[in-house]
Amino acid sequence: MSVAIKPSTAALREALALSEDLLRGIELSELSLTNAALKASRLARLLNDFQFQKIFEYEAGGYPTTPSGVPDDVWACAKAAGRIHQQKDEKGNVKNLAILESIEQLEAQIEGTKVGIDAARDPNISIASANPNQYVSAWSSNTIERQKLHSELKEAVKKLGARRSFLYSYVMQRNLELKFSNIASDAFSRIREVVDQSIGRLVPSAVQKFSAIYENLQSENPEDWSNAVHGCRRVLQDLADALFPSTDQPRMRELGGKTIPIKLGPDNYINRLICFAEDRSKSERTTAIIGSQISFLRDRLDALFQAAQKGSHAIISSRDEADRYVVYTYMVVGDLLSLSINEQVS
Repeated sequence: MSVAIKPSTAALREALALSEDLLRGIELSELSLTNAALKASRLARLLNDFQFQKIFEYEAGGYPTTPSGVPDDVWACAKAAGRIHQQKDEKGNVKNLAILESIEQLEAQIEGTKVGIDAARDPNISIASANPNQYVSAWSSNTIERQKLHSELKEAVKKLGARRSFLYSYVMQRNLELKFSNIASDAFSRIREVVDQSIGRLVPSAVQKFSAIYENLQSENPEDWSNAVHGCRRVLQDLADALFPSTDQPRMRELGGKTIPIKLGPDNYINRLICFAEDRSKSERTTAIIGSQISFLRDRLDALFQAAQKGSHAIISSRDEADRYVVYTYMVVGDLLSLSINEQVS
């Protein structure tokens, strides 16, 4: 959802339920499109999607215009709603035109046109008393009228179908976003719960560090987002000290046909965490995955740390970026803690 202000958790829950009701109402024709548009306006408001909130108000009530034309902001809404079409005038010039009727007007137009077609089906002239020529003329006139009405009906149905498609597409997209957002949130919540319950016993200082990380993520200051990521680095350092204390004795490893030393000193916290995973995991695949995740975090966190040491302030470009590193850190910490717990159990 492309919004400047993130909606609250309660608003997201209500929005998900509302989107489900809307989809059902549209799919099963349990709602008129006018009512569906009004509910879609509420859905957009819950998600702080203010442009589409206004668009659906216009969809339900009509797009306003003035004697001098359609205002720029209204035209932008009509364009976003797919209501702009091109048409040639008598001189062959192409003009952009906006469809301004509300959904309710289109629905009423369709019903009214159907009534008109039924009324024009037969000429209102008695065959017994009518002049045959008069009857033929009336029949011909009614035929032309019915053709005109059928053409108007077809056009109105086409316009209304486009409104139904636009409305359904918006609600479906938001519904999927909300569902996947909940899935990711629930999955992370489970990981976070396990980590929070376990890390305090092993690394008491990590609890305070994670609290500071959360507070920094709530800030609107990019420097605080960077501080949150630096907090992740410190958590990993503390965890390495608890799981695999530093040593002057390097670990020898075969790489490319050569034996190289892997330093395990105080600053080599990532190496120590990888060695811990290697020593505790019974699966080479698990070790490789954890090692890859830790190495990825090391490269990014160390780069951010070095940039901060040089006085760079443009380190984290957005809160979403900081969120990702916090999630990655939790996942790595959770994997390492699970290995520690499994060792204690066995």
